[in-house]
Amino acid sequence: MYISHLWEWQCLCCCINLVPLSPPSLPPSLPPSGIIAKELSSLEQEIQELRASGTTLSSEPEFEMADIMYFCRRGMESIVDDEVTKRFSAQELESWNLLTRSNYNARHISLRLSVLWGLGLFIRYGFLLPLRVTLAASGIGLLVVLTTIVGFLPSGWLRTYLSEKIHLMSYRICVRSLTAIITYHNRYCRPTKCICVANHTTPIDVIILANDGCYSMVGQIHGGLIGVVQRAMVKSSPHIWFERSEVKDRHLVAKRLSNHVADKTKHPILIFPEGTCINNTSVMMFKKGSFEIGCTVYPVAIKYDPRFGDAFWNSSKFGMVNYLLRMMSSWAVVCSVWYLPPMSREEGEDAVQFANRVKAAIATQGGLVDLLWDGGLKRGKVKNTFKEEQQKLYSKVIYWIGSLKVISITMNYSETM
Repeated sequence: MYISHLWEWQCLCCCINLVPLSPPSLPPSLPPSGIIAKELSSLEQEIQELRASGTTLSSEPEFEMADIMYFCRRGMESIVDDEVTKRFSAQELESWNLLTRSNYNARHISLRLSVLWGLGLFIRYGFLLPLRVTLAASGIGLLVVLTTIVGFLPSGWLRTYLSEKIHLMSYRICVRSLTAIITYHNRYCRPTKCICVANHTTPIDVIILANDGCYSMVGQIHGGLIGVVQRAMVKSSPHIWFERSEVKDRHLVAKRLSNHVADKTKHPILIFPEGTCINNTSVMMFKKGSFEIGCTVYPVAIKYDPRFGDAFWNSSKFGMVNYLLRMMSSWAVVCSVWYLPPMSREEGEDAVQFANRVKAAIATQGGLVDLLWDGGLKRGKVKNTFKEEQQKLYSKVIYWIGSLKVISITMNYSETM
């Protein structure tokens, strides 16, 4: 029925040679965004619906063959639409931006488009890339040299003042090297103390936020160029760098964070609780360590515009230098940053619940998908504890349905008496 109406509408538009403002509304029976509409329901509800067609009622909770259909369907849905694996690959674009092609748009090839693509290559690699590399080298060089010099000054207001100015200047030069166009929203909620948490898409999230204010960084000690920058930064301002062996000691990490937060003269700590980069489409599980300290948390949502360049860092595919060259050879880095109101841990709320509440606020503001999966699945497998939780949940469902059957049989028996 709807297809015939749509065909008549298109024919009418062609006949009168007008461009329609909007297509006719879909009938209520058809979903607006696809053929299959997935309804959200719990495991208990779906298994109970599968068993509702049965005619036998057992007084004892037990496994039924109909339950297999539920797990088979969920398994097929996970294979067809894997909501975890696709978060660790580049976001697919609907149109071509002269950087990459999707499989759909690869068939639209012409001489004029090829000439335009060649011109874009010359602009990006022949003009923009050398200029951006020069700016990036200048920003990193100034940061290393000036912070080392300031590190020799005695602790006091002069050292703190110069350190803030040097960090802001260096980060802003690095932002210019990426041709970053950043829109900051709700700047009155900008973090001034305690902990700042944000979703993580790329290592340049650090300079995107530090371009608007000073933060104390938290991370592992690296070697190479990153290690040189880390050692220079910590000489002039209080940053927290951990050895890999210390990161596994949660109590030691929490103690160092607590000591930093307790000092009101220090800058807010910038933390990315996901622990890995996600492809700018969703927010995955926040590690609870940052939320166990018991201080105020300032959430920040970051959203990049993929039409001008893919900001996602696939660390399993590209190294840091290769990734930065890809970013500097893109058109620009366009993003929006939302500072959210500070959030505190409520009474009776544990660290996991607090982390999920902060994550949900970031996902809602940034227009991202809120996922409960751990970002560690990017490199590892599902933990056995998660599988055991699903088994325990199904065991509770069996017991719950069996109890309902016992109650139903008892009520029917009492009514007949």
